[in-house]
Amino acid sequence: MRPGEERPVQGGACDGVSELEPLELLKLRAAERIDEAAERLGALSRAIWSEPELAYEEHHAHSLLTRFFQQEPPAASWAVQPHYQLPTAFRAEWAPREARAPGAEVRALQLGFLCEYDALPGLGHACGHNLIAEVGAAAALGLRAALESLPGPPPPVKIIVLGTPAEEDGGGKIDLIEAGAFKNLDVVFMAHPSQENAAYLQDVAEHDVTVKYYGKASHAAAYPWEGVNALDAAVLAYNNISVLRQQMKPTWRAHGIIKNGGVKPNIIPSYSELIYYFRAPSMKELQVLTKKAEDCFRAAALATGCTIEIKAGAHDYYNVLPNKTLWKTYMENGKKLGIQFISEDMMLTGPSGSTDFGNVTFVVPGIHPYFYIGSDALNHTEQYTEAAGSQEAQFYTLRAAKALAMTALDVIFKPGLLEKIREDFKLKLQEEKFLNTVE
Repeated sequence: MRPGEERPVQGGACDGVSELEPLELLKLRAAERIDEAAERLGALSRAIWSEPELAYEEHHAHSLLTRFFQQEPPAASWAVQPHYQLPTAFRAEWAPREARAPGAEVRALQLGFLCEYDALPGLGHACGHNLIAEVGAAAALGLRAALESLPGPPPPVKIIVLGTPAEEDGGGKIDLIEAGAFKNLDVVFMAHPSQENAAYLQDVAEHDVTVKYYGKASHAAAYPWEGVNALDAAVLAYNNISVLRQQMKPTWRAHGIIKNGGVKPNIIPSYSELIYYFRAPSMKELQVLTKKAEDCFRAAALATGCTIEIKAGAHDYYNVLPNKTLWKTYMENGKKLGIQFISEDMMLTGPSGSTDFGNVTFVVPGIHPYFYIGSDALNHTEQYTEAAGSQEAQFYTLRAAKALAMTALDVIFKPGLLEKIREDFKLKLQEEKFLNTVE
């Protein structure tokens, strides 16, 4: 627990429940339902954590999550598509009976909750994706319980949980976007574990490349002049990027490895391979950085006489578009639960990474807050792997789920809120498109 942070009453309950406004009573019911399912949710998270799987190979986690919704009482209350567009993706949908009726006149509001569950090579769940899966499932359960508690017919709403594989490598959400999975969603929700509570962080655009150099093998002692050294090209390329850093903007990032540098010291390497990630605050800036980097790679090929192959990753990750209306609503609900958020200045200037959720925010309004899990360990470390599987993380994870469910209830019931969210979305999208056309 962070210094000075106190745990509120479980579920965010308060004195004078009978005096609460109807919307606050619904939020209370959502939180209570999450608490009721806490043991089952924790077991789900721990089972995913205990058997980490890499991108597109999350068969165990996928099976756990689909069974979780298939077995959620009452029987068959969630319509589950186990292999939705991708082998390890899924879609679970719930709607009140009235919204499912043939010929329903009013289009249902569709709210999406996203689950991630892939792990990192060698580290397991060092980014806490098991907790992301738990948050998505918990928030959906809480929202459903709140809607079912209404005395009269609930509004036309569909709750959709999407299992989105391969965030760490490949971009499963982008695959799902291209397959049309987000086409009819109105707002999407997910939350990511971190060291602080932040309603938004500037997750940046990312482009990855594999660079291959082809030279000519030769005996390194007897006749090295007959060879063309592909390792020299890789080393030059690595150093070229390092020299480029002096002319890089402070917000740009370049990091890479030499994956292949030869097989034996007395053989001139005929092949070498590098993998690089490039990041920038916007897609426009990312294109500029990528062009500079590719010039560095080609210069190394020219200097050494190697041929070069530059292959981009399957998908670029876009920067996450902020939705201020959504993040302020989330913060209002989170504060009721005792969440202490970092300042807006820190949100907009603090360190961040990249996520395929950024691509989602270019097609539908969404929120991707970060939540503290009881540890100051940094993501992508062995210490964070341990923290993500700890019992201590459970309180904070379920609290974030409650805040998401409560925010979804505001979207449904607060007049004008959805329209304002959509206006924010359109404005940021227009700003991004303008920036990407300015030379």
